[in-house]
Amino acid sequence: MATRPPVSLPKLSRRSRILLIIAAVVILALLLGARLLDTYVDWLWFGEVGARTVFSTVLITRVVLFFAVGLLVGGALAISLMIAYRSRPVFVPVSGNDDPLARYRSAIVGRIRLFGIGIPVLTGLIAGASAQSDWQVVQLFLNGTPFGQTDPEFGNDVGFYAFDLPFYNWLLGWLFIAVVIAFFGALISHYVFGGIRLAGKGGQLAGPTRAQLAITIGIFVLLKAVEYFFDRYNLLLSDRGAPLFIGATYTDLNAVLPAKLILLCISVICAVAFFAGAFLRNLQLPAIALVLLILSNVLVGVAWPAVLDQFSVKPNANEKESASIQRNMDATRQAFGLTNVEYKDYTGKSEATSAEIKADKGTVPNIRLLDPNILSDTFTQRVGRENFYGFPSKLDIDRYTLNGVTQDYIVAAKEIKTEGLTGNQTNWINKHLVYTHGNGFVAAPANTIDRALKDANSDGGYPIATTSDTQNPAGAGSSDPNKPGIKVDEPRIYYGELATDAAYAIVGGTAGQAPGEYDTAVDRGYIYKGSGGVPIDNWFNRLVFAAEYGERNILFSDAIGDGSKIMFNREPRERVAKAAPWLTLDGDPYPAVVNGKIIWIVDGYTTMNNFPYAQQTQLGQATNDSLSGTTRQANSSINYIRNSVKATVDAFDGTVTLYGVEDNEPVLNAWKKVFPGLVKPSSEISPDLRSHFRYPEDLFKVQRELLSKYHVNNPAEFYAQQAFWSVPQDPTQEGGVNASASGIANQPGYYVLATAPGDAKSRFQLTSSLTGLQRQYLAAWMSVSSDPEDYGRMRVLRLPTGASGATQVDGPVQVQNRFQSDPRVAQDRTLFNNPNVTVTYGNLITLPVANGFLYVEPVYIRQRNQLSYPQLARVLVSYGTKIGFAPTLNEALDQVFGAGTGSGVTPPQTGGTPGPTTPPPGTTTPPPASGNPALDKAAGEMHDAWTKYKAAQQTGNYADQGAALAALDAAYRAYEAAKASPPASTPPTSKPGG
Repeated sequence: MATRPPVSLPKLSRRSRILLIIAAVVILALLLGARLLDTYVDWLWFGEVGARTVFSTVLITRVVLFFAVGLLVGGALAISLMIAYRSRPVFVPVSGNDDPLARYRSAIVGRIRLFGIGIPVLTGLIAGASAQSDWQVVQLFLNGTPFGQTDPEFGNDVGFYAFDLPFYNWLLGWLFIAVVIAFFGALISHYVFGGIRLAGKGGQLAGPTRAQLAITIGIFVLLKAVEYFFDRYNLLLSDRGAPLFIGATYTDLNAVLPAKLILLCISVICAVAFFAGAFLRNLQLPAIALVLLILSNVLVGVAWPAVLDQFSVKPNANEKESASIQRNMDATRQAFGLTNVEYKDYTGKSEATSAEIKADKGTVPNIRLLDPNILSDTFTQRVGRENFYGFPSKLDIDRYTLNGVTQDYIVAAKEIKTEGLTGNQTNWINKHLVYTHGNGFVAAPANTIDRALKDANSDGGYPIATTSDTQNPAGAGSSDPNKPGIKVDEPRIYYGELATDAAYAIVGGTAGQAPGEYDTAVDRGYIYKGSGGVPIDNWFNRLVFAAEYGERNILFSDAIGDGSKIMFNREPRERVAKAAPWLTLDGDPYPAVVNGKIIWIVDGYTTMNNFPYAQQTQLGQATNDSLSGTTRQANSSINYIRNSVKATVDAFDGTVTLYGVEDNEPVLNAWKKVFPGLVKPSSEISPDLRSHFRYPEDLFKVQRELLSKYHVNNPAEFYAQQAFWSVPQDPTQEGGVNASASGIANQPGYYVLATAPGDAKSRFQLTSSLTGLQRQYLAAWMSVSSDPEDYGRMRVLRLPTGASGATQVDGPVQVQNRFQSDPRVAQDRTLFNNPNVTVTYGNLITLPVANGFLYVEPVYIRQRNQLSYPQLARVLVSYGTKIGFAPTLNEALDQVFGAGTGSGVTPPQTGGTPGPTTPPPGTTTPPPASGNPALDKAAGEMHDAWTKYKAAQQTGNYADQGAALAALDAAYRAYEAAKASPPASTPPTSKPGG
C-alpha cells in the first residue's frame, strides 16, 4: 500500500526567527526578573536578621527538589518516548489521502528533537515547580528524631509516622505520576507511529508496543503493591470512625488490614504477569491478572469491610470500637498536651456572704474592668497625641510588678500609623523618611478607671493610661513621678503591628543630608543609629529597591546617602514567619518591656497531622472566636501541636530571636537539625523575659475544644457523648463580627490575675467557661497558668451534674440574658435608649470566688460621631441569682453582697489623668472684662460651656456632655490663644490737612 509523502511545516524566515527569539527573551526576563529581584531582596533581609542559613537551606532544598522531580518525571517521559520512537513500525499503512496521523507523523519526524526533548523538558519543569514547595517533607525525613513512644498496633516509634511515612507517601505519589505520564506518552506515540492500529476486528498491537505498555503497567502495579504495604500504617490515621474519633477502627483492623496484605501479594503476582506478558504474543495473561486485581480490590478491599462494618460492627459499635476509642483518647491527650490536667470537683454554690468576698484577697481586688478589645480608640484619643500615632484594634494584657505590687495591665505600643497621616504628611518624604516610628509603651491598670462615675463633678470611666515616652517621666503604668512606672530605656518603635507591607521606612544617613525623623524628644532632628534595616547607601541597592517598590524617588532622592538604611517586613509576626517558615504562629503578638527594651513576643507552634490515633482538628475552626484584631489561623488539619518556641522581635532594631521552651520536643529537634543554631535553648531565656510569657491563646482554644470531649475516661461513655461539654458562645456579641453560619462565635479565653481554688497567691492565667453539650448551664471552668513557676499548669473545676441533685449554675449566655432583662437595666433609658450613644458590652469574665462563680461585665458607651471613643459607664455583677448594676464595681458588689463589700476588697477607682475634672480658670464665675475683646469672648464661651456640661452631668445626658466638652475645649483653646496675643491697639486718627 502506498504511503503519503511527508508533509513538512512551512519554515520561518530569518527575521521571524530573530523576532521570536527576542520575544522569548523578553518574556523570560519578565518572568524571571521579578523572581530574581525578590530573591535578592530576601537575601538582604535574611542577612539583616542573621538567618541566611534559613534562606540558603530552603533555596537549595527547593532547587534540588525542582531538578530531582523534574528529572524523574521528565526523564521517565523522555525514555518512554524514545523507546516508542525507536520501536515504531518501519512501514505504516495510510488509510487515505486525508489521513491526519500522516501529517502528525511528518511534523514530528521533521522536528524530532523539538518534540522528543521539548515535551519532556516542559513536563519536567511543571512537575519540578509543583514538587519544590514540599521541601519541609523532605527535610523532616532527612532530619527526623525519635519520639520515644510507640504506636499501639505495630510498635513503631511515632517518629516513623511524623517524619518517614509522609515522605514515603510523597515519593510514591510522584513515582505514580511519572509512570502514568510515561504510559500515556508511550500510548500516544505508538498510536501516532502506527504501533497501535484501530482498524480491523479488535485492532492491532505491534509486538514492541505490547512489550513497552505491559512493562509500564507492570511497574505501576508493582508500585501499587508498595502502596498497599504503607497503607497498613496509614490505617492508624483512618477517618472511618469520624467525627467521633480518628484511628484504625474495628473494621480497619479486622478487615481492611488483612485485605491490604492480600492485595499486596496479588499485586506482586499481577506485576509478574504483566512483565511476562511483555514477551508473549498475546495479552491473555496480563488481562487475567488485571481482572484478578480489580475483582480482589472490589471483593477484598471494599465489599468485605463494608459487610463486616454493616452487620457486625454497627449493631455493637459501643463494644466493638471500645479498644479503638481508648487508643484515640490516649493518643489525643498525648498529642495535644492534655495528659497532666488537674481535675477538681467544685460546688458552684449560689450564695456568699460579704465576709467571704472580703476574705478573697487574690481575685476580687484584681477584677478586670478594662476590655482590651474595645479600648483601642480610647487609648488613641487620650494618649495617642499626634494624629500619626495609633494602636492596633485589639490591645493586649500583661502583668508587671511596680513598687512591690503585681498588677495586670492593658498594654500597647504607641506605633506610627501611616493611615493617620493627612495633607502634606502623606507625601513620599514625610511618609517614608520623617514619620518613621512610634514612640512609647502605654500601660493602664486593668482593674482601675480614672474616677467613680457617681461623682457628679467627674467625667470618669476611662483607663489611667500613661506612656513611657519623654512626655511622662514617671514611665508607663504610673502618673506619679514619686512612684516610677515601667522603665523604658528606648521608647522608639520601628517594628510593630501597624507596619504594613507598603510602610517601609528609610532611616539613618548623614546628619544635615537626611530630613530627620519626627520624634517626641528631638522633634525632627532625630537620626537613627540602630542596627535595624538593610543598607541602601549604594546605587545598586537603591536601584533594586526602586524597582521592588516601583518608586523612582528612592533612586533620585538626595536625602538618601551614606549610612542610609531601608526597613521593610516590619510587622513582628511577618518577620518571625519569614525567619522560621516551619512554625505555625499564634494570631496575637503582644508587646512587653524586657530589661528596658520594648519587644514583641510571638508564640510559635510545631504541628503535624499524622500522629497515630490522635484526633484531627481544624485549626482555623477551633481557634475562631468573637475577638477581632487578631490574625486568623488557616483552616488546616492538625492532630499534634506544641508551643515549642517563643520568638521575640526588638521594636527598635527588628532583631528576631527564637527560644526553644520545650528543648526535648521531637519536631523542634528535627528543625534544629535542619537549621542549626537558629533556635536558642531555654537556658538563655532571661528571668525578666520569662516573667512576661503568656500561655498562648490559639493553643488554649485548641485544647479547650478537645478537652470538652477528652475529659471523659470511659470509652463507652465517650461513645455515648453523654458527658461531653461545649465551648460557650460569646453572649456579648449579639451575632458578632465573626459569627459563623451555625450561630454566634465562641467566647474567647480571658487573661486574668486571680487566685484559683487551692492556690495561696494570685496567678496570671488564661481562663474559660465550659457548658453542657448544646446546653447553656455551666459544666466546668478551666484555667492555665502563665506564671514562670508553674507555667502551663492546667486546672479544671468540674461542677456537679443535674443528676446528682445539685442546682445547675448559670452559664455565660444565661447570665447575659439575666443582665439584659434586669429591671434596672431596662429602666436606665439615659444609657441604653439614648439615640446619640452606642452601648457596648465588654468581656463577660467568669471567676471562681467563695466556692461559687462571680460574673463581671463592664458596659461601655460611645458617642455616635467619628472622633468619639468608648467610656466605661456601668458594671454588671452576678453571683447566683443576685445581680448588681452600678456605675462602679464597688457599688455593684455592694448590691449583690451587702453594703461595704466593694470598698473592702477593690482598689479605689480614682486617679489623676488629665481631663475636665478641674474647671479651667474663669469658668466657675462670670469673667470680668479684661480690655481684650477676644479674651473676654473666649472666657464667656468657656463659662457657658462649663455650665452646660455640669447640667448635663446632673441629668446623665451623655450626648449633651460630649457636645459641652467639645465646646469647652474649643473655647479654652481660643482663650489661650487670645491670652498669648496682645489686644489690637486703636490706630491714631489723622488730622485734616496733616
